[in-house]
Amino acid sequence: MGDRLVLAIDCGTQSVRGLLFDDCGHLVTKQKVEFEPYFSPVPGYAEHEAEDYWRDTCTALQRLRGESPELWSRIGAVAVTTQRDTVVPMDANGVPVRPAIIWLDQRMARCDKPMPLVDRLQFKVTGMTMAAEITRRQGKDNWMVENEPELWARTSKWLLLSGFFSFRLMGRYVDSVASQIGHTPFDYAARSWPRSDNSWRWHMFSARRDQMPELVDAGGQMGTVSAEAARETGIPEGTPVIAAGSDKGCETLGVGCVDETSISLSFGTTATAQTTSRRYYESIPFMPPYPASVKGSFNPEVAIFRGYWMVTWFKKEFAAREAVEARERGVSPEVVLNEHLEDVPPGSQGLMLQPYWGPGLKMPEAKGSMIGFGDVHTRSHIYRAIIEGIGYALLEGVERIERKSGRKVNRVMVSGGGSQSDAICQITADLFDRPVVRSETYETSGLGAAINGFVGIGVYATHEEAAQHMVHWDSTFLPRPEASRIYHELYTRVYKCIYPSLQPLYREIQEITGYPDI
Repeated sequence: MGDRLVLAIDCGTQSVRGLLFDDCGHLVTKQKVEFEPYFSPVPGYAEHEAEDYWRDTCTALQRLRGESPELWSRIGAVAVTTQRDTVVPMDANGVPVRPAIIWLDQRMARCDKPMPLVDRLQFKVTGMTMAAEITRRQGKDNWMVENEPELWARTSKWLLLSGFFSFRLMGRYVDSVASQIGHTPFDYAARSWPRSDNSWRWHMFSARRDQMPELVDAGGQMGTVSAEAARETGIPEGTPVIAAGSDKGCETLGVGCVDETSISLSFGTTATAQTTSRRYYESIPFMPPYPASVKGSFNPEVAIFRGYWMVTWFKKEFAAREAVEARERGVSPEVVLNEHLEDVPPGSQGLMLQPYWGPGLKMPEAKGSMIGFGDVHTRSHIYRAIIEGIGYALLEGVERIERKSGRKVNRVMVSGGGSQSDAICQITADLFDRPVVRSETYETSGLGAAINGFVGIGVYATHEEAAQHMVHWDSTFLPRPEASRIYHELYTRVYKCIYPSLQPLYREIQEITGYPDI
């Protein structure tokens, strides 16, 4: 093991963490500052003061420095990973013109002015008119143009949260290619801003070329820590800042998924299935593979919006008894809930859930459903049905990826909050009928950022080499044949038929109630 450490800064939806990793992939020490995920000035809005993200980061880093001065002195590089699709508009003086609009925000632009005719014809031919219109309406720059024109006129730079952190660290408008995941004009196939000013991507959004940051490939040096950032964070001035990637992309790297024979499942607020490919292909039409935290690679992904958020929803609405028990035992309610998973057999005695708690581009009218109720079912059955339903949806996504890639997924890696439950990991192994491995460290997104850091300072020549030395698994869950048989039958004969059967009814509900707004 070398003497140098990498400082990974990981800013998620509910906390920011300062993490020190060695070149063997071991988490040496950490500090965490929790914060309120967002505030809502209007129902459906989700905002956070960008400067508060930076303030809490500085607090975490100064604590880390104070508690571990010897380790702090060994920092050889800094790498940042953040939540995706959170935007920060900046004025010409480098000051946010308004609070950051975070990825959970549901506001929509009107987009009354149509796109150029050639773009509309292209979308019509490909059958993606509705998807393109939804994407356009979700653009927060388009919303600002319509609703906050004075603030938009002051917006000199349109940054994702990762770009805001880069600016605060280095005083430069630069960001990682692998962090460009959001409603921006980014060209995913070219892994760059569109070269042509006539690209439909520029027409879809209001952000201009001059408002976008310079981009650097994952593992490349973006700059060094400025004197101002050194005073605020305690990081030595001149420390290299290495491009990493988004939180999901870094998780995928951090669990060791570096090729298409493996899949990374992230059991977070949004549940995702990602692989890593050298080839560009869309597992879902109009849903590009995101730039990976491995230079020159892509992360084909399927996302279940509000995936493990449903656990939070269930806990709030139905788990008062478990919450009381958890307080008495001094554990989290999730621990108690997950213990009850073992009380219910695989398949939840026929209770099945489709986790479409939010519309998607290809299914804008979709709603969630739960079928198969009987008098034997309890709250524990509902909870297990939620876990299984998320698993079915992720398996469906993995099958899409396999069809597009032409490669069979042999191993499943898991990360995120849900992966800390042995019961959930076992359900996943049974449902996927494949081995499931869990990482040694819970901080997999931070580890992925650290891998980039060590590649950037030359400790490892490639991301693959770094992952081989730095990723370690502490648990393997093998599928149980009888449980896998039950899940296979329910998945193929029931789950895959739910959406086609209910789609006409979803459309009727949307037309009658106006929800979801499409």
